[in-house]
Amino acid sequence: MTMPREHTDVMRVLRGLEHGSPAVRLRTALAVGAAPDPRFVDELVERCAVEPDFHVRDMLTWALTRHPSSLTVPKLVEALRSERAQARSQALHTLSKIGDGRAWPAVTRALLTDADDEVARSAWRAAVVLVPEGEEPWLAAVLVTQLGRGGRETRLSLSRALIALGEEVVMPVLGTATTASDPRVRGHAIATERLSRDPDAGSGFAVEEAKRIVLLGTTGREADRPC
Repeated sequence: MTMPREHTDVMRVLRGLEHGSPAVRLRTALAVGAAPDPRFVDELVERCAVEPDFHVRDMLTWALTRHPSSLTVPKLVEALRSERAQARSQALHTLSKIGDGRAWPAVTRALLTDADDEVARSAWRAAVVLVPEGEEPWLAAVLVTQLGRGGRETRLSLSRALIALGEEVVMPVLGTATTASDPRVRGHAIATERLSRDPDAGSGFAVEEAKRIVLLGTTGREADRPC
């Protein structure tokens, strides 16, 4: 008995996305994105949760952005409830690329403070893209609670997310954080302030300057005074 063509096409794509070769998976995701088809949305979202190769994951995200957001956003929001960290992280990343504000309610405090650094970083990036007007102060208040967490890349991601919310929203909460009792929080807040004033300075410079300031027991303003 001959299978319907629609079933055959889905099985072909499924085999391509699960192939042992990353090159084959990459070509399959590219082909699906080049010729969007609603039948493949579920497979793309499911593959995002388990795909080990960064470049393939990026292509899967691109393929999803090529489909109508009315189809992809609900599936991606559903993936945010997954117990698998990569499923949450990649769904957030893809939502940030789609940029559909209807996904904003799904970017919860729990995701913004997720114990997994990659999930949290993806949530921060998605949040600053999706946040509706008027919700920026709430978002800044949540993000500032994450100051001092993780390694260099995590701290830089948080600094960039805070800066993206705008000076009027962020500077008051950063100012408070620069006097925090935790030196990691204090240093990260100072580094973020400096980075906002001079984005070209680079995160390495800002972080090292913050460490120096904290060790000296001074604030950012005091360190800027001439000798």
